[in-house]
Amino acid sequence: MAKKPTTADAHLILELYDLRREAEMRKARNWWGSEFFPQSVDDVMKVAFMMGSQENNWFRQVAGYWNMAAAFVLLGALNEELFLQPSVSGEMFLIFAKIHPFIKELREKVGDPHFFLNLEKVITHTKWGRDRLTFMVKRVEMLRQRRAEQKAS
Repeated sequence: MAKKPTTADAHLILELYDLRREAEMRKARNWWGSEFFPQSVDDVMKVAFMMGSQENNWFRQVAGYWNMAAAFVLLGALNEELFLQPSVSGEMFLIFAKIHPFIKELREKVGDPHFFLNLEKVITHTKWGRDRLTFMVKRVEMLRQRRAEQKAS
């Protein structure tokens, strides 16, 4: 049975939240949430290897943040149930849902089987997480379609 969340877990969640409020991190999170909608593995690869660009910085900053936070859970430093609350890690599901359709090919192309692996492990560890990912993948696809329609008109 998983340990109950502690006051220390709550404090770590608040510290993680504080990191998300930093000015550049807000820009990076906004880019991931509202501008970055890859249509293919090549779209992800373009940003992932566009070293020195603002988009690459933002890609790495947000991906690194969520991979770090997921590692806390995987290694037992942070309560999983608390971390998976939508108000805590909802953004993580959105981020992973955007690359999920391409994750296997991404790992092959970058030559790194651990690429986004912490996120995947935390997200898919529970039935709730797997269900939430399914929901978010559908939502991201709907948002992709809306964006495509807006660009076409």
